[in-house]
Amino acid sequence: MSKNDHKSIVRIARDNGINTELEPVDLGARVRELRKARNWTLEQAANQAGLARSTLSKIENGQMSPTYDALKKLAIGLEISVPQLFTPPQRDQVIGRMAVTKMGAGAAHATTTYEHELLAETLTKKQMLPYRARVRARSMEEFDGWVRHDGEEFLYVLTGVVRLFTEFYEPVEMRRGDSAYYDGSMGHNVISVSDEDATILWVTSLT
Repeated sequence: MSKNDHKSIVRIARDNGINTELEPVDLGARVRELRKARNWTLEQAANQAGLARSTLSKIENGQMSPTYDALKKLAIGLEISVPQLFTPPQRDQVIGRMAVTKMGAGAAHATTTYEHELLAETLTKKQMLPYRARVRARSMEEFDGWVRHDGEEFLYVLTGVVRLFTEFYEPVEMRRGDSAYYDGSMGHNVISVSDEDATILWVTSLT
C-alpha cells in the first residue's frame, strides 16, 4: 500500500465525523479526577508518577505549572497519553454505541498491495479505524516507499504468515495469532510470505 492509499483510508474515517476540537480543561482538576477514578491517594499517585507528593498536591491545587517532563511522568503514571491530561471526558457522547459488521460485509477498498475491508463503517466519531486486510504484496519492491501516518497502529495476524518491515527494527516474521503495536509515524510495510495471501486485522488510532 502506498502512502496515499493509507492516508485515503484514514481520511475516509476522519471525514465520517471525527471531532478533533477540544475544550479548555483545568489541569489540576483533571489530574485529581483521574487519580480519584483509580482510587489512589496522593501518595500512591505520586509514587506511580515518580513525583514528590508535595509536587502533585501543588499541581492538583493549581499552585504550580508542571514542566513537560513532569507531565510525561504524570501521563505514564496514570497510564494515559499527555494529550489526555488536557482532554475532558466526553459527557455528551452516546453511551453504549455498537456496530456489527458481518463477515465479508465491510466496505471494500482495494490497493495494489492490499485488499482492505473497512469495519464498523456506520459508526461515526470513532477513535479507532479497524479494518481487515488481505496481503497481496510479496516483496518490499511492490511498495512506493514506507507507509507513514499519524497515530498508533495494532496489527494481528488472522491467517497465513507475514513479514513486518519497520524503519527502525529488523524485519519480523509473524504467524496466526501474533500481533504488533507500533508508532504509525515510523515507516512500515507488511508482505505475505505464505503460499496463499495472508489476512490481518489492523486497528489504527484516529487521534
